[in-house]
Amino acid sequence: MEILTANNINKSYAEHVALKNVSISIPKQSIFGLLGPNGAGKTTLIRIITQIIDHDSGEILINGEKLSPKHIGNIGYLPEERGLYKKMRVGEQLLYFAQLKGLTRKAAKDKIKHWFKKFDITDWWGKKVEDLSKGMQQKIQFIVTVLHEPELVILDEPFSGFDPINANIIKDEILELKENGSTIIFSTHRMESVEELCDDIALLHKSQKILDGPKKQIKEDFRSNTFIVQHLQDLTQLSSDFELLSKEVIEEDHFVSTIKLQNGKTPNDLIKNLIKEVEIYSFTEKIPSINDIFITKVKAGGHE
Repeated sequence: MEILTANNINKSYAEHVALKNVSISIPKQSIFGLLGPNGAGKTTLIRIITQIIDHDSGEILINGEKLSPKHIGNIGYLPEERGLYKKMRVGEQLLYFAQLKGLTRKAAKDKIKHWFKKFDITDWWGKKVEDLSKGMQQKIQFIVTVLHEPELVILDEPFSGFDPINANIIKDEILELKENGSTIIFSTHRMESVEELCDDIALLHKSQKILDGPKKQIKEDFRSNTFIVQHLQDLTQLSSDFELLSKEVIEEDHFVSTIKLQNGKTPNDLIKNLIKEVEIYSFTEKIPSINDIFITKVKAGGHE
C-alpha cells in the first residue's frame, strides 16, 4: 500500500515550469529516493507535499486521502536550508517545535531527553544554536524533524555538514525509523547513500519524471551483459560474439579487460572463449550503479 501518491502534478512560476505531469507512488515503510540535478524540481515537489506552496494542477493523496492541512502533523521535514533560531537555546527550541507539532510539554521533554541520550549530547540543552558547529546544528535539526514520530519523514540532503562518523549515525537512525514504521522520502545528490539506503527511487530532470521504480528492478533493467575479467597474458584474439570495450595493463603480463556479450551469448560462452587464450584470475559482471544510471539518463535527456 502507498502512503503517498502524486498524480500529474504541475507547477509553474511565470514562464518557468517547475514540475510537468509528475506522478510518483511511495510504498509504506520504505525509503524512497527523490533524485535529480539541481533545478530538476525535487524541492518544489517536496514543498508541495509539505504544503509550503500549492500545485497548479494534479492531486496528492496521503493514505488514500486528498492532501489537506490535517496531514501536516504527520509529516516531519528536514529542509536543505536549515531553519533553527540562532539566538535560541537548544532545549527551549526543541520544546517549542515539539509543542507546535502537538506534543505536551512533558511528553516533549521526555522525548528530547531520549534523543539527547541517544546522540550523547546531554550537555547541549542550554547552549545557543549559534555556538554549535554546522554538524551539531544538523543533529538538532534532525531531532526536530523526527521528535513527534511522524509517519512520513522528508529529508532534503540530510548528510550535509556531517563528517563520515556522524553521517553513519544518521544513516542508522534513518534505517531505524523505517524499521519502526516510518516512510522516508530521501532527496540527495549523494548516490552512494541512495545505493545503500533506498528501496525505490524516482529521477526528475528538467521538471519531469524520467525514471522510477524499485531500485533493484531498475538496476536489473540497466544491466548491459558486460563483464570485467582479470587475466594473465594479453588478450589478442576474441570471437566476434564478444566486444572488447577496454583493456588495461595492471602490471607486466597482468590485464583487466571489459567485455560485452553479443548475439545472445552467455557468460559461460565467454569463459570458454577466454580460457583458450588467457589464464583467468577473476570474472565479474559489471552491474551499473545508481550513479551510472543517473548520469546515463540525465545525459540522454530522459530518453533511452
